[in-house]
Amino acid sequence: MTDIQNNLKIVLQNIRNAEIRAGRKEGSVRLLAVSKFHPVEQIKETLEAGQLMYGENRVQEACQKFQILNQEYKDIDLHLIGQLQTNKVRQIVKYASTIESVDRNELLDEIEKQCAKITRKIRIFFELHTGEESKSGYESKEQIDSALKQFTENKYPHIIPCGFMTMAPFTQDKSLIRKSFNTLKTVANELQIKYPMYKLDELSMGMSNDYETAIEEGSTIVRIGTAIFGERNYNK
Repeated sequence: MTDIQNNLKIVLQNIRNAEIRAGRKEGSVRLLAVSKFHPVEQIKETLEAGQLMYGENRVQEACQKFQILNQEYKDIDLHLIGQLQTNKVRQIVKYASTIESVDRNELLDEIEKQCAKITRKIRIFFELHTGEESKSGYESKEQIDSALKQFTENKYPHIIPCGFMTMAPFTQDKSLIRKSFNTLKTVANELQIKYPMYKLDELSMGMSNDYETAIEEGSTIVRIGTAIFGERNYNK
């Protein structure tokens, strides 16, 4: 077992332990291994250990790596978690199964346009701004509600709304972190009730420093990178 594979094993066990402490069903929380700035060789180590779901921030890097990995690992599941510019949508929809960082209706329009061109459906999460000032996201439940209403009018037949994503504020104040996650869960619950025709049950929230709190608040996906792959090499 390599160091990275051992790190993965530890992270997965920590998630299971957090589920138990939170009274959650085992396996209710999945790991999104954040592979940004890490090479294909390191990702392969985790693939060989059974990890299949990965998160990337930058479109160019994601396309370069997953064009290679998709040929060898057919079940690999790529999520784009970084802010997405409309002029990059055409590239990423070829490789990603899920875009977690949908933060505006203009982006939905472009995703639909590009997916229609290649006759491909893609999953999306609505990103809600809940406290981290440097991050993007819809500013309110009402804005996401307006977007979902357009789904009911069949404006986006190639897009599957599946849930929600947020970034907690970078702070040592755990009450603010918990408030951020609780806000997302509350919005998700209210919109699921209003739009029962969609399965909006995914909550992508929680990273290395706050995933236990996220799990307590109902997260279904936690995004962890450094604890698995080590420190990133930003020069590559």
